[in-house]
Amino acid sequence: MRAPVSVVIPTLDAAARLPACLTALMEGVEAGLVRELVISDGGSRDATAEIAQEAGAALITGEASRGGQLRRGARVAKGEWLLFVHADTVLAPGWAAAVAAHIEGGQARAACFRLRFDTGGLRPALVAGWANLRTRALGLPYGDQGLLVTRGMYDAAGGYRDIPLMEDVAMARALRGRPVLLPVGARTSAARYVAEGWFRRGLRNLWTLARYLCGADPSALSRGYRRSGHRS
Repeated sequence: MRAPVSVVIPTLDAAARLPACLTALMEGVEAGLVRELVISDGGSRDATAEIAQEAGAALITGEASRGGQLRRGARVAKGEWLLFVHADTVLAPGWAAAVAAHIEGGQARAACFRLRFDTGGLRPALVAGWANLRTRALGLPYGDQGLLVTRGMYDAAGGYRDIPLMEDVAMARALRGRPVLLPVGARTSAARYVAEGWFRRGLRNLWTLARYLCGADPSALSRGYRRSGHRS
């Protein structure tokens, strides 16, 4: 039987962090879980393309827009299940077993991972804790937690929207049922939180989410984020 999972990774000048992401994903390849890696690039000017090719990934290119890149990647992916992972996310050891158990359990629900940061301390733990609580209570994981869906779920939700911000939230809201929070961490970069301040950044993210849920235009929200740095 063919491996069931296609992994889709959107990239833009991701050469510094992509190798760690890909190394963690090899666990799924070795377990016979991952069928293919699809890297959807938005016009990188660094060594992202070379790293993708060395890893044996399928590389597609297009305009830089995370929603559009995810959509293009999903379009060419051939797996029964799709796993969307950001290039600066590193899945913790044991992720392949957790995903396999979810798939074999026959649950007709999407799934994601528990958010972790690549630095320790109280503030990172509180921000990650809020993100995981938001996922359990509201069913709204962000993209840096990954997203596992069947092709049928993805298509029924209309796929990722090609919008400049909140494509992850739009997808989560379009799915039927709340995603399952798998018992495995997804470690992401804390650099933007460190640069801006943990609580300031967290409050900005919360305010942006609230505005989006109230109907704010993603383009307007994105312009504000370009002035202050992008959401992790």
